[in-house]
Amino acid sequence: MARELEKKAKEAFIDDDFALAVDLYTQAIHLDPNNANLFADRAQAHIKLNAFTEAVSDANKAIQLNPSLSKAYLRKGTACIKLEEYHTAKVALQNGASFAQDDSRFTNLIQECDRYIAEESNGLTSTLSPNGPKTTAPSGDNPHSSYGSDGTTKEAERDLVSRINEVALIRPKYRHEYYQKPEEVVVTIFAKGIPEKNVVVDFGEQILSITIDVPGQDAYHYQPRLFGKIIPDKCRVVVLSTKIEIRLAKAEAINWRSLEYGKDILPQKIKMPTIQSERPAYPSSKTRTRDWDKLEAQVKKEEKEEKLDGDAALNKLFRDIYKNADEDMRRAMSKSFLESNGTVLSTDWKEVGSKKVEGSPPEGMELKKWEY
Repeated sequence: MARELEKKAKEAFIDDDFALAVDLYTQAIHLDPNNANLFADRAQAHIKLNAFTEAVSDANKAIQLNPSLSKAYLRKGTACIKLEEYHTAKVALQNGASFAQDDSRFTNLIQECDRYIAEESNGLTSTLSPNGPKTTAPSGDNPHSSYGSDGTTKEAERDLVSRINEVALIRPKYRHEYYQKPEEVVVTIFAKGIPEKNVVVDFGEQILSITIDVPGQDAYHYQPRLFGKIIPDKCRVVVLSTKIEIRLAKAEAINWRSLEYGKDILPQKIKMPTIQSERPAYPSSKTRTRDWDKLEAQVKKEEKEEKLDGDAALNKLFRDIYKNADEDMRRAMSKSFLESNGTVLSTDWKEVGSKKVEGSPPEGMELKKWEY
């Protein structure tokens, strides 16, 4: 059944009925979802309908199923050129050329990419339209031109079909939103209970392709051309129970004015905050700054080396002894000092621990008990 649909799709393609070809290829894919050729051929039909993001998505799927299918790389490269994704197109074409070395189409398209990349890097506006030459009205000398029953060309019919498809995509199956940080853009698709195996996300230089295909349901496709360029290798996807979170790594530190590309919307550079020293800065009206850490260390050193006299020196001695003493010595010093009313200070716990320490006033003085 799938082969019959594929045969009819190819016939429709030859007859320039690309919309019918896409529909027939889609039916065939439902019956044979692991056939890389079906995805690659549907990508070509999408290109003819100017549905370039859909073409990239199909080409990526074909490459995933059959990494050596040269025509899948050709379809991807062609669609990416139309989307002005010249770096992505060149990589795809170079990969495809390794499987079809005698196919001059790869060489010609790679040279075209190089030309566009050079113009882009020099900041020049290309004189060639990235979407190719515009289609002119067919003349009697063109044997391939065909008219409908009402006098309209099939090109006009395809344009009408393309516009109808765009209207149909206005109301997506799942709601999405995004927010951004200086280094990344986070896109959230609010799709509940979707298994990770049913989610396919592909990244291009400035393309995001999301496909949610759950058996028994209509497939969801979202393929926007992004506002700015991204780094595909650094992008990540997380499938959660209530949503799908896609993190896009920005290639440039610019503020995305919207998620999707628009010719009339200009990017805005992000002012990155300057990283200051972790050491706190104290306000001062003086122009000369002071190293407070150095000053603190100097004060502590002076306190340690300070030479005291009289009672101050004695008190410091006792403090140092208590500070460096073990637990028994501290208990002995506290007990003897308190019980003797400050007249005895012992560091021997064995001596003072088992008895009350009696006061011992200095010579020539008398110990009296304070009456409350």
